Amino acid sequence: MSEPSTDRRTDGPTVDRREALGLLAGVPLLAAGLSPAEVGRAAVAARNALVAAAFTPAFFTPHEYSTVRMLAELVIPRDGRSGGALDAGVPEFMDFILNENPGMQTWMRGGLAWLDLEAGERFGREFVALLDIERRAILDDIAWPKRARPEFSQGAAFFTRFRDLTASGFFSSEIGVKDLRYQGNEFVMEWQGCPPAALAKLGVRYPD
Repeated sequence: MSEPSTDRRTDGPTVDRREALGLLAGVPLLAAGLSPAEVGRAAVAARNALVAAAFTPAFFTPHEYSTVRMLAELVIPRDGRSGGALDAGVPEFMDFILNENPGMQTWMRGGLAWLDLEAGERFGREFVALLDIERRAILDDIAWPKRARPEFSQGAAFFTRFRDLTASGFFSSEIGVKDLRYQGNEFVMEWQGCPPAALAKLGVRYPD
């Protein structure tokens, strides 16, 4: 799973993986009926859990939680730009969201079970016990829903939702906001106006 979130085989310009995830962050949760306030509460809960340095999942079983941590870090790993999903508290974010929303629990629990079943059939071990190359072999088959073979349709549907939830958790965290290079919420001594390049791109100008 070298680039699970960005389809490189297109005729258009390529998009950085984190930029693509950042553009989608929050949209799946809002589409699922969750409010920005609820997403915000989940982000605060995740941050508090990281600060406390001790966390017991309310929804995930210990084994599920281990799988979620591994999978989330595969979706958004730590790199030279910023921390990854684990640094941002994404698994804790997910646990809060799922515990508060029973309607989202079936696909998550079923998808995690599917991963273990597929891992067992292919390699004789649970997903968390696989070698990295073996895990990525499974994820390569479900990372792009439109390319997934029919027998992987359930896994692909799960992974798409899991990836969306990972992006939502990451980009609602402090690390994720910095990763997007968001410039808001900062005191400005003197407003200089919109940069000329931005005005030109929009085709507008300040009145004389």
